[in-house]
Amino acid sequence: MTSQIGVAIIGCGYWGVNYVRVFDELPRARIVTICDQRVERLREISERFNGIAVTTDLDDALQMDGVDVAIVCTGATTHYAVTRECLEAGKHVLVEKPMATDVADSKMLIQVAEENNVVLMVGHTFLYNSAIAKIEDHLKKPESGGIYYLYSRRTNMGPIRHDVNALWDLAPHDVSIFNHLVGESPTWVSAVGVCALRGKNEDAGFVSLGYPSGVVANIHVSWVDPNKVRELVIVCSDKRIVFDDLNALERVKIFEKGVAPTPNEASSYGEHQFLIRDGDIFSPKVQISEPLKNQCNHLIDCIESGKTPLTDGQAGLEVVRVMAGIDRSMQQNGTPVLLESLDEQHNITTNTISNAVAA
Repeated sequence: MTSQIGVAIIGCGYWGVNYVRVFDELPRARIVTICDQRVERLREISERFNGIAVTTDLDDALQMDGVDVAIVCTGATTHYAVTRECLEAGKHVLVEKPMATDVADSKMLIQVAEENNVVLMVGHTFLYNSAIAKIEDHLKKPESGGIYYLYSRRTNMGPIRHDVNALWDLAPHDVSIFNHLVGESPTWVSAVGVCALRGKNEDAGFVSLGYPSGVVANIHVSWVDPNKVRELVIVCSDKRIVFDDLNALERVKIFEKGVAPTPNEASSYGEHQFLIRDGDIFSPKVQISEPLKNQCNHLIDCIESGKTPLTDGQAGLEVVRVMAGIDRSMQQNGTPVLLESLDEQHNITTNTISNAVAA
């Protein structure tokens, strides 16, 4: 029988408990310990999952026999310090998004992982969603044509958080999806935020991303919109693809309609020729699976085989770079920010960090 991967789950709040459930169900893994600073929370977990050691001390958790990988689900501003300690202890790490709250710290985590020869993976769970995989398959087909632009809406009435703005809470999902589908990282970002509830954090935001290939993406997030929407749209030269995460029956829809310029030059001044395609509308079959479980299985595969994770440290860094650019652009009332400039300006002010916390 193949030996099981020993797991330490660091942080067991609303999302961390989902990792406890998933790893408890995976035959190739076993939970060695759960670490959380709240004694009452550990008591609740112990009653629900028997036989798992619990501790409030991170050092104790990392020193327990049989721990191979740490799952970091603590608050975002602690991700860097906790993840670095786990990596330096020689443990593989899956850290929830964002991997850190500035570019310099993200780069350092990648370096520490390389120095210790361990896997560093970031929890961008949507990339393990079978619907996104189905969309990617269709985009790879030769007849799909090029992507013109993408946009997404991620809105709902709450949950409203007090230590996080809506952009850092919600937009990393869409940034990671866009980067993956386009196959590039943005070169510039522009963003504006709205403090609708007159608090210190933005409750809604609008983000534009520009990619090297000329593709443009737009993101709208809000936690004060009474209409819950989880929609992503990709417009190509010959089709439009829609991902509706709230539609269980038709999660992906493909509209075989599009327009593209002809390869021929116009025959006269002012005349433009286009190829217009009008085809079917269909919803491809999407395999039912839990994205978080897919992600955890992928982590185990990478630990066992040594292959690079789909959402590795570099992918996490690119998302953090975009989020840092969003902060900078909002401070400048939407002025576009070149993301490469952030590599030379690593430090984000304490005020920005405190407002740029993801759940």
